Amino acid sequence: MKTIAIQLERGVVEGRVATGFEPVALAFADNFTNHQEVGAACALYYRGHPVVDIWGGLADVGSGSAWQEDTICLVFSAAKGPTATCIHQLAEAGRLDIDLPIAHYWPEFGCNGKESITTRLVLTHSAGLAAVDGDLTLEQVLAWEPVVAAIAAQAPNWEPGTQHGYHARSFGWILGELIRRITGESPGAYLARHIAAPLGLRYWVGLPESELACCATLVQPEGGSDAVAELLGADSLTARVMSGPSGLFGYNAMWNRPDVLAAEMPSSNGVGDARSLARLYSGLIAEVDGVRLLGQEQLAKACEQQVRGADAVIFHETCFGLGYGLQPTLAPGAGPNSFGHPGAGGALAFADPDAQLGFAYVMNAMHFNAEGDPRTIGLVRAAYECLEAI
Repeated sequence: MKTIAIQLERGVVEGRVATGFEPVALAFADNFTNHQEVGAACALYYRGHPVVDIWGGLADVGSGSAWQEDTICLVFSAAKGPTATCIHQLAEAGRLDIDLPIAHYWPEFGCNGKESITTRLVLTHSAGLAAVDGDLTLEQVLAWEPVVAAIAAQAPNWEPGTQHGYHARSFGWILGELIRRITGESPGAYLARHIAAPLGLRYWVGLPESELACCATLVQPEGGSDAVAELLGADSLTARVMSGPSGLFGYNAMWNRPDVLAAEMPSSNGVGDARSLARLYSGLIAEVDGVRLLGQEQLAKACEQQVRGADAVIFHETCFGLGYGLQPTLAPGAGPNSFGHPGAGGALAFADPDAQLGFAYVMNAMHFNAEGDPRTIGLVRAAYECLEAI
């Protein structure tokens, strides 16, 4: 790959791009000019090898510090893909049967109408546990045990299996507790040992203090989750899910807090760089430096469509396999068999097995656009145009 440098009004786009993939760098730079980008990174893997690794803008607006090669950032629900991968590794190894009741592994869970809920229902956002009940403090949520105990004690929000609705945060706590019960490791520790270490990723659930200085500062969106409460009411299921538990989690500067970044929230607070997420997804569909994260049979099961239609929590159409988002949940222009997960405010990571592509985009300026984020739309379009021209 060749090095590039594109001057911006504030900062510079730099990195490495393989011949033929220069349009991705131009689309990336265009986001700063035309789409209010602040700081971001984008990476592509093709046939198991890196072809784009670029970054630019500001990691922190307040200090004016530039986004560097080693800058990492919060990716919100793009964390759900790596977490689902942990679950599929356990299933592939015969340590987890996703069609057994969760109570088989976690006995306290099997009460108040949750006795028959399976891991499959959680992976497909069909378990009816989208909102976490119970009055919890932030300290309790970040401590892990209190929040998973609250989930284990509550009744479902709807009859499990009758509809699907986005389990924005409970997804990670339920699956994470399953990982802990089966392996004895916290979900962040399991991910670090079995996914990040083999591939050499800079990606964490539970950010080490030593990496905090590398983490970009989130630029919160206008309105954030408070807009949901104002529109639908604070007691609505959607507001309870998107700001819960206990209304503690608006899309605001709280996500920059060191204690929030250091906690393990496997659905919500993954922190890493674009090259690591692109490498992870490439490692799901091909060998990357001799490492393949899942076998083809398990991957096929993971990517088979399970639910599709109007989402009971976020209303618009969503489509899920077993933990991975499928089209049209990802981004306009991504291949029809792509799988992965977006993150609140714009982050996106996915694999396209047909195109042999691993894609990741991360950023610190959160935007919400019902028609799709123009930043990712442009990057995805450029990536596929490059592939078509090869």
